[in-house]
Amino acid sequence: MPLPADRTPVIIGVGEVVDRPADPALALEPLALMEAAIRAADADAGARTGPGFLARIDSLDIINLVSWRYDKVASRLAERLGITPARSAYGVVGGETPTTKIHEAALRIMNGNSIVAVVTGGEATNAVAKARAAGINLPWTPPAAKPENPIVPSDHVTALAVKMGVMQPVHIYPLYENAATAAWGLTPAEALAESGTTWARFAAVAAQNPNSWSKTAYGAAEITTPTPDNRMIAYPYTKRMVANPAVNQAAAVLLTSLAVARAAGVPDDRIVYVHGGAAAAENYDYMARDQYRHSVAQDAVLAAVMRLAPAGFDRHELYSCFPIVPKMARRTLGLAADAALTVTGGLSFFGAPLNTYMTHATCAMVRSLRDRPAEAALLYGQGGYVTKHHGLVVGSVPPEPSSLMTPVDVQAEAEAMREPVPAMDPDYEGAATLETFTVVYDRDGAPAYGGVAGRTADGARVFGRVPADDADTLALLLAADVSPVGTAGRVSVGSDGLQRWEV
Repeated sequence: MPLPADRTPVIIGVGEVVDRPADPALALEPLALMEAAIRAADADAGARTGPGFLARIDSLDIINLVSWRYDKVASRLAERLGITPARSAYGVVGGETPTTKIHEAALRIMNGNSIVAVVTGGEATNAVAKARAAGINLPWTPPAAKPENPIVPSDHVTALAVKMGVMQPVHIYPLYENAATAAWGLTPAEALAESGTTWARFAAVAAQNPNSWSKTAYGAAEITTPTPDNRMIAYPYTKRMVANPAVNQAAAVLLTSLAVARAAGVPDDRIVYVHGGAAAAENYDYMARDQYRHSVAQDAVLAAVMRLAPAGFDRHELYSCFPIVPKMARRTLGLAADAALTVTGGLSFFGAPLNTYMTHATCAMVRSLRDRPAEAALLYGQGGYVTKHHGLVVGSVPPEPSSLMTPVDVQAEAEAMREPVPAMDPDYEGAATLETFTVVYDRDGAPAYGGVAGRTADGARVFGRVPADDADTLALLLAADVSPVGTAGRVSVGSDGLQRWEV
């Protein structure tokens, strides 16, 4: 028996803004971008009776901002919109948070705790960078001395990771890329070719998306081959293989109940139903994870959403900050190598407005389902360093009541799949086996240093640095024809107290 119409959560409006003025001083600040996106979502809902939904918003969620740090973010945005929502919240950092907040908004509607909800996010990183380079003071709302929910590095990486120089996302995702390459029985060259082909498909989608930052349909070789304008960042990723946050973009998703939507005259062919979803996370300290071949949190989340759609998904949006994320997800979902993995275009090409890409992805999925209805589609978001995972199932037909009532938290399922976590031994010296690695490049395209995770004979984990002058070890790590994972090495402790790895 379906849910009653007044408890059936639906997405009725989506809005996006792309702002590219020639003069950065004329760029819209994030508050203005989000305001415009919400107003666009209200107009997109297409209410045929009444004044629209804007004044009826009782729940406002704002995705965490990075490019311009305000205080009182929710109240500032509500004031610009001229609304007084009973509930408003400003989120924490995480690329999965849009799917999380949309899911939570749907659950509040189902439970009778909300009537009209909106989730929004926006960034103006491009304008901020250009203004800084030009010495321009932007005429925006002054940034706060103590902004809400700031990024605290120690919440995400340890002091050891910082000392090792392996603390940025672009340093850490290669640990998974290189470990998975070996686990899948691929050579590094084969894995790179897969990434290039996958990313070229993403670029082709972005080229057709009117809200994309980049409209260039790069070929696989243009993406994976290092050039002066596509330098190596961290092996095996070039600039075009990583997320591009230098954008000015905003998006908003408007939700209500089916009963309210129909009473307002929203056409049925513009309504998208929220079916349910699931979430789980890895240890925030990437050095304290069980292994790097896959993510048990991702596996558990994808297994849960597949149970919500036993007939499969007609289309997918798989988070794509780095190639390894959709590559792992594709395999877990059992998708073919040539499967379409995005309706948006990906964070490298559509653009990566930091935490809020999946808000845009939801907009793109809603438009896709309006154009070509389907029973079920998947929105999979991920945040941190392969840390937080949230899958959300949407579709053109109403969900079964059991779908939305399925437990959102599948952490217990993830823990049941986890291997024993090895103890770190930062003082160890001696022989060890290479578990995975990363090589960080300087801006001139030369290897700056490497970072190697290894295992001792008794199973403890070590993490050694490889200096730029260790040509033999770097040659082993960067070989295209065979993965170095599983090879023997030696660990020593330097005068700086850090372990060093060498062949």
